[in-house]
Amino acid sequence: MKSRISKVVAIGVLLAAGAQSPGHAAECIAPANPGGGWDFTCRQIGKIMFDIGAVKQPIQVTNMAGAGGGLAYNHVVAERNDDAELIVAASSATTTRLAQNAYAGMTADRVRFVGAIGADPGVIVVAKDSPFKSLGDIIGAIKANPGSVTFAGGSATGGFDHMKPLMLLRRAGFTDIRKVKYISLDGGADAITQTIGGFTQAMTGDMSEVVGFLKAGEIRVLAVLTDERVPGFEDIPTAKEQGFDVVAVNWRGLYIPRGVSDDTFNMWAGHLQKVADSAEWKQAMVANGLAPFTKVGGDFQSYIDGVVAEVRKLSKELGVIQ
Repeated sequence: MKSRISKVVAIGVLLAAGAQSPGHAAECIAPANPGGGWDFTCRQIGKIMFDIGAVKQPIQVTNMAGAGGGLAYNHVVAERNDDAELIVAASSATTTRLAQNAYAGMTADRVRFVGAIGADPGVIVVAKDSPFKSLGDIIGAIKANPGSVTFAGGSATGGFDHMKPLMLLRRAGFTDIRKVKYISLDGGADAITQTIGGFTQAMTGDMSEVVGFLKAGEIRVLAVLTDERVPGFEDIPTAKEQGFDVVAVNWRGLYIPRGVSDDTFNMWAGHLQKVADSAEWKQAMVANGLAPFTKVGGDFQSYIDGVVAEVRKLSKELGVIQ
């Protein structure tokens, strides 16, 4: 009888990335089945690390699905805490679930977040004929009458799509967030269809979900929630340049065990930065609809700490967690 872990772990395939020690392959855990974002992160980042010579040995990619990433997280914390040759794929979903105590009480400080080097930008969208012409317009309307605007999103109540407009409103000084209307739908396509049809006044989601509707002229994007405007969509302003200091993206990145040395942390951060700087990664981002979002090392850890704290605070105010 195989162990419980082996039942949920797909046999890893050799791809690319290196180990700290010659002759030993590093491992990247993708906390999901093959396909999807976490699997993409391990395979693409690992392959490019090897292709550009950042590492010397191929990496073993292991799929460990379960509990929305919680099985892999608990495995790393409980069994691999000092493994210097282990990296794990992560995203905004990882930190949202940690903030909401979805990983059996595990907290974000039980691992070390190495960095993120690409992201699907968050967006706030309205129908093409909406009276709201800017982010300030819709924020002002909600502050004046919270019941006048309903957001549609593809995540559950308390999920990351729900959090995006709440973060913006908090920056605008609006604190009674339970009055903000949000409808959870089965994915971003359903959410944007509701907005185009006039059933909701705005949609909160990711850029990849709205590009087709934008090109068809059916919507307007009031803001992208990034540090800088998104390449290819330079006419869409950021929330920051409209006076709302919010960056909310579905980033693609890595974490490593908490118990490794600072040298090991810096080594993996350096490898990841080399991938971010490579032509190969830029091509991969374009091919997969990702925008530049590079935060590596200590800068990324500070970003994670801030996001987790804000999501936890908002989740408590919404009643999602106690």
